[in-house]
Amino acid sequence: MNESFLRYKDKMMEYWSGLTKKQKMLLFGSVLLLIIFIVLITFFTTRKTLVPLYSNLTPSETGTIKENLDGRGITSEIADGGTTIKVPEKMVDTLKVELAAEGIPNSGNIDYSFFSQNAGIGTTDNEFNMIKLDSMQAELANLIKGIDGVQDAKVMINLPEKGIFVSDASEAASASIILNTKSGYQFEETQIQALYHLVSKSIPNLPTDNIVIMNQFFEYFDLKNNDNNSSPGSTFATQHEIKKQIEKDVQRQVQSMLSTLMGPGNVVVSVSTDIDFTQENREENLVKPVNEEDMEGIAISAQKITETFTGNGDAVGGIPQGEDPSDALGSNYLEGNGSNGDYERIEETINNEVNKIRREIVESPYKVRDLGIQVMVNPPEEGDLPQERIDDITKILGTIVRTTIDKNAGNTALTEDEINDKVVVSVQPFEGKVDFESETKTAIPLWAYIVGGVLLAIIALLIFLFIRAKRKREAEEQELEIQEELLHVPDVNEEHETEGTMRKKQLEKMAKEKPEDFAKLLRTWIAED
Repeated sequence: MNESFLRYKDKMMEYWSGLTKKQKMLLFGSVLLLIIFIVLITFFTTRKTLVPLYSNLTPSETGTIKENLDGRGITSEIADGGTTIKVPEKMVDTLKVELAAEGIPNSGNIDYSFFSQNAGIGTTDNEFNMIKLDSMQAELANLIKGIDGVQDAKVMINLPEKGIFVSDASEAASASIILNTKSGYQFEETQIQALYHLVSKSIPNLPTDNIVIMNQFFEYFDLKNNDNNSSPGSTFATQHEIKKQIEKDVQRQVQSMLSTLMGPGNVVVSVSTDIDFTQENREENLVKPVNEEDMEGIAISAQKITETFTGNGDAVGGIPQGEDPSDALGSNYLEGNGSNGDYERIEETINNEVNKIRREIVESPYKVRDLGIQVMVNPPEEGDLPQERIDDITKILGTIVRTTIDKNAGNTALTEDEINDKVVVSVQPFEGKVDFESETKTAIPLWAYIVGGVLLAIIALLIFLFIRAKRKREAEEQELEIQEELLHVPDVNEEHETEGTMRKKQLEKMAKEKPEDFAKLLRTWIAED
C-alpha cells in the first residue's frame, strides 16, 4: 500500500511540476471557489428557518414565552421590537398546542373565567364591580380582535352608578375604543355599522351615539345614521356622493377608451355633471281606443230593432207610449191624414269596449341634465396630433354626451353645435408628467448569477486542462515505453542463478536474521569434517 501511495504521490508531484504558473493559480483559485461554494450550500441547507410563532405580543407575554422555550432547549428569536417571537418552522404547530395547554400566552387581562377560578366570599362590592368592568372590557376587546383588519383593540367603558331609588332615571353608558388596524386596510360602511352594533349590544344601556371608535392614526370611524337621511346635511352628502360616482364612472369610461387609442399616460380626463335630484310621483288613468286609426273599440254586444207597418192612416201618427214628445221629431214616423200609409222604425245599439290604463309612476331622482367632458391629450414625440384624430376623439365624446344626458331634460333634442360646446379637447405636451424608472426585482440578485457563471466556467476549464494533461502524460508514458523496448540491451554481466548461488543467498539471509542458528549450523559442519 505504501508503494502505491508513493507512486501516486510521485505522479501528482510530477503533474504539479509540469504545470505553468498560470495553470497553478487557476487550479488553486478553482479549488478555493469550490470549497466556498460547498460551504455556502451546506450552510443554507442546514440552517434552521425561523418563522413567527406568535405576533402582536406584549413584553410580558414575550418574556413568558421566551422563558418557557429556553427551558425546553428550543432555539427562539425575538423580533419586531419584542412583539414577535420566532421558532423553527417544523415546531410551530406542536409548540402552539403545547403552550395553549399550559395557558400561554397569558395577556394578564381579567376575563369572565376569573369568576369561576377566584370566586370568594370576601370580595367587596367595589372590588366585584371593578373586576366585572375589567372583564367586560377584556372580553369586548377579544371580540373586536376577531374582526378582519383589526390587530389589537383597547376598550374603555364608563358605566354610570345606579340610583338609590327606583324612580331615579338611569344614565346611559359610554365606550371609547382604539383599534390597531392593518396598514392600508379600508373598512366598509357595513363593517363599521356592525362594529358599532357589536359594542352597543355587548354593554347594557349603551346607545351608538355614546361610542367613539378610532385607530392608531387618529382616524375616526363614524357611524352614518340612516334615521336622519331627511336632514339637509345628510341629503346634501348623499347627493354629492351620487354626483361624484356618476362623474367617476364617465371619467373611467372615457379614460379607458382614449388610453387604448393614445397609449397609457397620454390622456387626462375631467368630467362635470349637473344632476337633477327631483323625484316625481304621479298617477295616470288613461282611456284609449283599441283601434287608434278608426278611433273605435272592440264591439262586445250589439242590438238591432226594426219595426214596419202598412195600413189605414188612423193607425199611424201620434207619439209612442212612454216616449218623450221632444224626441218624436227625430223618430222615423209617418203621420197619416186619414188615408192609407206606411210606418218603419229602425233602432241599432252597439256596446264598444276601450282600453282603460292606470299607471302609478315614480320618476327616478337621478337624471343627468347636463354633462361636460374636458380632455387633455399629450401629442406624440414625432409631431403634432393630426386634426383627423382630434375630430375622432370629439365624435366619441359627443356620442357619450348624447347618450348620457336625459332625453327629457330639454324641450328639444340637442344639436351638433350644442353637443360640441359640451366637449373640449386640448392637445398640449405634458410638462408636469413624471416618468419613473421601472425597477425589475428578481428573487436572486444579479451578482449571484455572475458568480455562478464564473465558477462554472472555471470548473469546466479545469476539467478540460486536467483531461488534456492526463492524455499528454499517457502519451509520454507510451512513448517512453516504446523507446525502452527499442533500446533494451541484455546485461552481459548478468549472472544466471544456480543451486549454489541460491544456497549462498539463503546462508547470508540466515546469518543476518538468525545468527545463533547459523552458528550452530557451522559447528555441525565443522564437527562433521
